Amino acid sequence: MTTANSAPLEGRVIAVTGAAGGIGRGIARAILEAGGRVALLDLPGSPLADAAAGLNAGDAVTTAEADVTDAQSLDAAFAKVVAAMGRLDGLVNNAGVVRLGPADGLKGSDIDLEMAVNVKGVLLAAQAAARRFGPEGGAIVNIASNAGKVGYPNMAGYNASKAAVINLTRSLSLEWAARNINVNAVCPGGVATDMLKTVADFIVGGDAEKSEEMMKNMVPSQLGRHIQPVEVGRVVAFLLSDTAKIIRGQAITIDGGDTPY
Repeated sequence: MTTANSAPLEGRVIAVTGAAGGIGRGIARAILEAGGRVALLDLPGSPLADAAAGLNAGDAVTTAEADVTDAQSLDAAFAKVVAAMGRLDGLVNNAGVVRLGPADGLKGSDIDLEMAVNVKGVLLAAQAAARRFGPEGGAIVNIASNAGKVGYPNMAGYNASKAAVINLTRSLSLEWAARNINVNAVCPGGVATDMLKTVADFIVGGDAEKSEEMMKNMVPSQLGRHIQPVEVGRVVAFLLSDTAKIIRGQAITIDGGDTPY
């Protein structure tokens, strides 16, 4: 028998951007574990169907193509989600990109892309989702990064964009509290994803064997292993629930203890 505590998202529909892979799939799985239904959003041509099939959750999962940098694309996607699921109760802004290289060689086009996807995309998706929430409001969780708090070499644009997400989270929380929309962020680090593998490849100059060894070492020292995407997802699912209503406008670090605040 399912209890309220074991299914804190029961009856709720949560949209996840950037859901075709990596952390997005882990978040979707955690939402399903918590009793929710999930809408997977990602770019046209991304493996959305594979992601949905991998969750093996039948009509508890739907998909919609969306470009988070395009307001019209997002509005159409959320309209499709509501048509398929009957409602929208929450959003996880997970879509993100990184461009690697020294700051003195950072191209304008690279930082434009990082800001467009990682910051503007968060705002546009939040706006589009909030318009679809019912009178009872909803919850939004933005996926920032510990890079937005401490910064890392060769990731200046990414660092700056994730710092902006943290501040944007606070702004939305303050402005939308009266509409009963709770907005928080999480700041992962050391998660076993393709993005982390890309960073490892960059550090070792593309040598496959060295990259594999580098990946083994890119773990939170206190944890001693990589964080799994579904573990990030379980923190996100908690923040989407009513239990987390007293947590507002926060950027919660979930990097295994590497970042002290």
